[in-house]
Amino acid sequence: MRPLAYVFFLLLISSTCESSTTLEDTCKSFAAGHPSIGYNYCVKTFHADNASATADARGLAAIAAKIAGAAANGTAKRIAALCASEEDAGRRERLGVCAEVYSDAVDQLGEAAKDIARGEDKSTRDALTQLSAALDAPGTCEDAFGEADDTSPLAAEDAEFRKLATIALGITALLSPPPSAPGISD
Repeated sequence: MRPLAYVFFLLLISSTCESSTTLEDTCKSFAAGHPSIGYNYCVKTFHADNASATADARGLAAIAAKIAGAAANGTAKRIAALCASEEDAGRRERLGVCAEVYSDAVDQLGEAAKDIARGEDKSTRDALTQLSAALDAPGTCEDAFGEADDTSPLAAEDAEFRKLATIALGITALLSPPPSAPGISD
C-alpha cells in the first residue's frame, strides 16, 4: 500500500509542477512582448483564479478573458454609482460614454471566453476580435474626459483594465496559428 501512495504522490506533484510550468511559460512569452506589464504582474493576475494552477494555455486565455471581464463589470458598477451621484450634466454625459463602452466590453469579454473555450482556429480568431474591441474601452473613456479638459475619475480603473485586457489579448494571440503565407508559384 505504501508504494502505491508514493506513486500517487509523485503523480500529483508532477501534474502540479507541469501546470505551474504552463502558467510560468505562458507569462514569460507574454512578458517578452509586453515588458511594461511584465511577467510578475501576469503571474499575479492568474493567482486570482485557482483554476489557473492546472490550466493549459487555452484555459489560461479563457481565464484571462474572465478576469478582465470581472474588472470591466466592476468598473461598470463604479460608473453607475458615479452617474447616480453626479450633478453636472456634462460630467454625467462623459460617464455615460464610459458606461456604454464598459458595458460593451463586459459582453465582448464574455463572448471571447466562450470562443476561446471552443478551441477552434476560427473561434480563436473571433475571440481576438472581441478582445481587441474590449481593449478600446479605457481609451474611449479617458478620451471622453480629456476632450472636455476634465480629469477622469476612472483613470486608475482604466489603467488596470487596460493591463488585464492586454494580458487576455496577448495570451489568446499565443494560441492563434500564424497566418498562412500565400503560395509561391514558379
